[in-house]
Amino acid sequence: MSEKIKVAVAGAAGRMGREVVKMVLEDEALELVAATSRSGAGQDAAEFAGMKPCGVIAVAELEQAFSETQADVLVDFTVPSVVYNNTVLAIKHGVRPVVGATGFTPEQIKELDDLCREANIGGLIAPNFSIGAILMMQFAAKAAEYLPHVEIIETHGDQKLDAPSGTAIKTAELISQGREKLKQGNPNEEEILPGARGGEYDGFRIHSLRLPGVFAQQEVVFGGYGQSLKIRHDSYERAGYMPGVNIGVKKVMDYTGMVYGFEHLM
Repeated sequence: MSEKIKVAVAGAAGRMGREVVKMVLEDEALELVAATSRSGAGQDAAEFAGMKPCGVIAVAELEQAFSETQADVLVDFTVPSVVYNNTVLAIKHGVRPVVGATGFTPEQIKELDDLCREANIGGLIAPNFSIGAILMMQFAAKAAEYLPHVEIIETHGDQKLDAPSGTAIKTAELISQGREKLKQGNPNEEEILPGARGGEYDGFRIHSLRLPGVFAQQEVVFGGYGQSLKIRHDSYERAGYMPGVNIGVKKVMDYTGMVYGFEHLM
């Protein structure tokens, strides 16, 4: 049997962190070796996920976690304000980052790619780890080659802080790569209520809905002569992201450089 991949989890007591801990503990090919949580420091990491103690005690700081263990991979679903520094720290320790947070600039991604290559390790930044969502983005990018009139409607819970979502931005980027360049709508269009038409990206619009009771949905709507096409994906719970995270953790061991977008691993 090949050696297990040693995994550290940042923000292990958080809503996504708990799912990652559970996924790692349930996979015989993976080994949980470290977990961070400022609120849960000193607690067994498995208990965050409602599981029997595993012997991995959460610490408050990532530096301590790396110093005390020999992790191969860091899985990080923390907030944009700290995730960049966490990623840099991981690479400096020779730990491969698998990141599910959003907010990275193109310049930061380029810098992280350079750091990974200098360290001869791989890294992954994925705005969305849902395999269905990745397929939705790829189908939308293909459809935009033939139906360039498009709008994106994404819906999340009312506690989500960023708008539009990282998935919507990534979808828009992929659509723009193959879409005919054009500014949609009537040139004399007027917003009676500012913002009513949503945010503009490369000539088309993105709309963000924030409502209680919703987890994550995205619909890409295309219009053509006498027809429309709607491509929609719904996520119902955080566990739906874990098959993609599992693939990311395993594949990041086999390449060098920072990959932006889970679709590159499919």
